[in-house]
Amino acid sequence: MAAEIVNPRSDSSTEGAPEEPFDPVFALHRGGKMAIQATVPVRDKDDLSLAYTPGVAKVCTAIAEQPDLVNDYTWKSNVVAVVTDGTAVLGLGDIGPEASLPVMEGKAILFKQFGGVDAVPIALATTNVDEIVETVVRLAPSFGGVNLEDISAPRCFEIERRLQEELDIPVFHDDQHGTAVVTLAALRNAAKLTGRTLADLRAVISGAGAAGIAIAKFLLAAGIGDVAVADRKGVVSRDREDLTDVKRELAELTNRAGLSGSLESALGGADVFIGVSGGTVPEPAVASMAPGAFVFAMANPNPEVHPDVAHRYAAVVATGRSDYPNQINNVLAFPGIFAGALQVRASRITEGMKIAAANALADVVGDALAADYVIPSPFDERVAPAVTAAVAAAARAEGVARR
Repeated sequence: MAAEIVNPRSDSSTEGAPEEPFDPVFALHRGGKMAIQATVPVRDKDDLSLAYTPGVAKVCTAIAEQPDLVNDYTWKSNVVAVVTDGTAVLGLGDIGPEASLPVMEGKAILFKQFGGVDAVPIALATTNVDEIVETVVRLAPSFGGVNLEDISAPRCFEIERRLQEELDIPVFHDDQHGTAVVTLAALRNAAKLTGRTLADLRAVISGAGAAGIAIAKFLLAAGIGDVAVADRKGVVSRDREDLTDVKRELAELTNRAGLSGSLESALGGADVFIGVSGGTVPEPAVASMAPGAFVFAMANPNPEVHPDVAHRYAAVVATGRSDYPNQINNVLAFPGIFAGALQVRASRITEGMKIAAANALADVVGDALAADYVIPSPFDERVAPAVTAAVAAAARAEGVARR
């Protein structure tokens, strides 16, 4: 018999101690949050002979002769592997593969709930780049796509690049690209609301990890005027001699204004602050931003700039939290992106497909655009269909669709 899972806050060894209050989180997670369910009945021997032997042999033989039929006669074309090594889990950091499973299960049910896509959590007992790549490549025949999740930087960049080179199915690191897509959508609408375009904006990003680097590159691809990225030592610039290879490449792409020094100094006159790092930005630095600025402070649970402070100086404020308006939430992007890619059996997810997803997401807001509504709710039923259709169309236009 399996050991009972108890609330870790309670002390069962203390006889006579008062019971801890009921914790709905542990109650919801008991036994896990997902299960595999058959889509066909097996009620009698006739059903059994069709679903399994001998009938299944016909399908196996057909696939062996025409491998592409696997997409028509198995679940492959609508299932994603959610892969992690447990090294960068939410705000918890390196907690290992077993402890990451509740998050991976959560990701899988979001795929199903918001995109109609089946997903399987896969937590790997290795942090070695070569071993992760080799393992995922060996698992790939069972899946139509791979969603990399909560893998620490800079390893996540190499893992994604190598997997996409070796596989002919979409590989997507959501911590990077999902965040970037939703950020761009919100930024487009914020600019529209204030009568500007992306080209008019200078942005400063706090955080040079997976999300910060991806956002910077994506905003440049979308046509932003300028963007600078700051890490713990200040602005990532060409004159710094302490940069990793990843940050050195970033320095070549960003910071056209040639800024150096601290994050706070870079914010002087900036139009946009994007926070994906944690910590706290001093209020005087926020006050030094340009009139009509945007503050997207997305750290959880504590934004880099508290919304009350941000509203004193900014025209549009967004966070990563669900209890404030304008939540930058990846669930707005990844279900529809994968649904669109799988729908057309895309070989990869391109920059054009991601930009299409951001544009579609921004367009959902429509005429309701307001300072407290630059991005739709994840529960808006228009979101996933709009993103799915836009991504599928972009895949066809870019020549990566196979149907």
